[in-house]
Amino acid sequence: MARATAPAWTPLFASAAAVVTDTGNLAAHASLVAREYGIPAVVGTGNATRVLHTGQWVTVDGSKGIVETGTV
Repeated sequence: MARATAPAWTPLFASAAAVVTDTGNLAAHASLVAREYGIPAVVGTGNATRVLHTGQWVTVDGSKGIVETGTV
């Protein structure tokens, strides 16, 4: 999760399971690179960095634009 991403972040996508950002749209850097890496992305949430926390388990459905929190 991040407010936004930039081209310098691209190598980090290789180890990401999903991407969630506060800002962005289908043409945003996060969306484009996530598609290239084949990982789900939900962008433009507006509040992911306030709601989600480090270490928290989440499920990301990029097709539906849904981010759900959960426990293991």
